[in-house]
Amino acid sequence: MEGMMKAYALCIFCNVCYGVYNIISKVSLDNGMSSYVLVVYGHVFATLTTALLALLFERKTHAKISMVILRDILVLGILGSVLGRTLFYVGLKDTSPAVASALTNLIPSMTFVLAFLCRMEPLDISKHSAQAKVGGTVIALAGATLMTLYKGCVLISPHSAYHPQHTGTSKPQLNKDWIKGCVMILVSYLSLSAFVILQIFTVKRYPAPITLTSLTCLSGTLLSAIMAAALDHKASSWRLSWDMSLVAVLYSGIVIFGLTSYLQTLVGQTKGAVFITAFRPLGTVTATIMALLILGDVLFLGSVVGTLLIVVGLYLTLWGKKKEKEKKSMEATTLAQCIEMRSEKSQHINVAISSAV
Repeated sequence: MEGMMKAYALCIFCNVCYGVYNIISKVSLDNGMSSYVLVVYGHVFATLTTALLALLFERKTHAKISMVILRDILVLGILGSVLGRTLFYVGLKDTSPAVASALTNLIPSMTFVLAFLCRMEPLDISKHSAQAKVGGTVIALAGATLMTLYKGCVLISPHSAYHPQHTGTSKPQLNKDWIKGCVMILVSYLSLSAFVILQIFTVKRYPAPITLTSLTCLSGTLLSAIMAAALDHKASSWRLSWDMSLVAVLYSGIVIFGLTSYLQTLVGQTKGAVFITAFRPLGTVTATIMALLILGDVLFLGSVVGTLLIVVGLYLTLWGKKKEKEKKSMEATTLAQCIEMRSEKSQHINVAISSAV
């Protein structure tokens, strides 16, 4: 019971941290922080933090680094840092923390689609678990499309003087920057889904997850630094002041990449990935409340309905995964029992033959 409560507490803490991360990043970007430089500095502190954790907890691990592992680390750096984090920050500039946090619930569905396309995920549509995963993916994608293309009426506005502009028709106005931002975030999450799949393979070859995370962050630091130098030529972009930009760098590097990654690894070893993912909507709730109270964001009908659809799709997908895992566990148990029964039967026959002789 104590272990279960600890796992719940850690998952709640991690997802609240993710919600706060979206708020801090948005404030930093709105204050003029370069998206590219934020990725670089964040990964610098992430590399140092995870290297310290690896030194403390994986010192005795003797995993060897091969050329294949180095190749995977390079690709993980591209997927996680260059594409995943950079596009996320670019998209966050034009949207809101609540939307960015809601869309993160699509990652399990995107991972399922990529795994199926890569023939890693079997799909028997006649089974209820497969139907739940497919249905959950479709519903979640419908919610993401709704959030991107439709805002609707204002449900909650911290500014009482806020009045949405209306035309002569009832059709909502589409903001090009909003659509572009949502698409950027969706592409970044698609990249992070591919990152998750490759990371699973790499951890099997290199069974030291914290060290692997540190090496991936180092790869991301080098690659994102090259990209930032090529795309942002202003020397002022690299200066850190004692303001929210420094807080964003330290928070993303230490709390998100370091502390929460380590805590999720601990929970994942005992409870599994599905248990961790089930708490993702809590980060969305945290980001939405903080965006309303701190940033003064406006909550639209499209965002609420889209978020609900994404969350429903998330839990359908997780339910399907859980059922498949339970079935595999039952089949493995049944197979082990059959082998044991055959072994006992064989022993009895041998004893009977020996007695007869």
